[in-house]
Amino acid sequence: MKLASVVVTVGALVAASLSGAAVANADSPKLSHVTTVGVHNTYDPAAYPFLAQALDNGSSLIELDVWPDFITHEWKVSHSNPLGNSNNCVAASTTADLYKGGTNKNLEYCLDDIRIWLAAHPDHTPLTLKLEMKTGFSDNTGMGPDELDAAFRAHLGSAVFKPADLLGSYATLDDAAKADNWPTVDALHGKVMTEIIPGTVEEQNPTDTLHTDIEYANYLLAQKNAGKLGDVQIFPTVHGAVGGDPRDKYAANLKPWFVVFDGDANAWVTQTGPAWYDDNHYYVVMTDGQNVAPAIDDHNPTVDQANQRVAELAAQHASVVTSDWTGLTTVLPQVDARG
Repeated sequence: MKLASVVVTVGALVAASLSGAAVANADSPKLSHVTTVGVHNTYDPAAYPFLAQALDNGSSLIELDVWPDFITHEWKVSHSNPLGNSNNCVAASTTADLYKGGTNKNLEYCLDDIRIWLAAHPDHTPLTLKLEMKTGFSDNTGMGPDELDAAFRAHLGSAVFKPADLLGSYATLDDAAKADNWPTVDALHGKVMTEIIPGTVEEQNPTDTLHTDIEYANYLLAQKNAGKLGDVQIFPTVHGAVGGDPRDKYAANLKPWFVVFDGDANAWVTQTGPAWYDDNHYYVVMTDGQNVAPAIDDHNPTVDQANQRVAELAAQHASVVTSDWTGLTTVLPQVDARG
């Protein structure tokens, strides 16, 4: 079943609290009950000349690959260059700026682009921002979770849907998710929810013994214990789709702070029994949706094929389905019922 497109208004969100917005839009489905569609490696100039064009085309997930440049103390955005930017972000201060000027900017500019675009477009669904930390953090050189959060506060501001917003009065994020304490979609007007995963370089580095998921979860828990959970901007994320509860690999004190999961769509469908995630109202990003059997084109399937695949994965309890369908402007904006 398709749901109507969701109206997103940054100005209304800034002016109203989440609780007030939720009351005003009581008929809206909760975020945990819908499926949206996003674009893999959205920052890549091969995908779009400008990052804002991904949002113009309706994508509800923006992906950025991030490198901590410990020499310049900048967050670089690139697929493979740890010391330079290779992306479609610009130095924008107005909506018109989003489509002109030089690209290849640091993470902070990408965040500015997202904030400015959302403020100018009142008809977009709530946005998921996916960060792949290619080599992880470099906390000992001043490029750790606290510095990343500071960049988010400075460049996205009140547009961030934070872990504290989900937690409410519950003891842990797991308790809050199981109680379905997620806001309604309408209450998330103008909000950006960020997930963070270990990067491909980090995961293949045998000398890296503190991966992004654990490092950020440790930071979140420390902030919670210090009474500063409201400063935390990002949801720590379990990377990889496996059977059972994949959080069993974490220490007992960290496990209940993971309620966001990211992994290959085909693995979700064939290996994990994804109904468990929906039953507990966890947030599930299914990547490479085109590869689920029977596989369809990863860039240019027919609209009918893409729509059918999104519907299939919504029935398999995806919160977000991603692929490289950059030009499917009738597919990317859709919001399906989950499950």
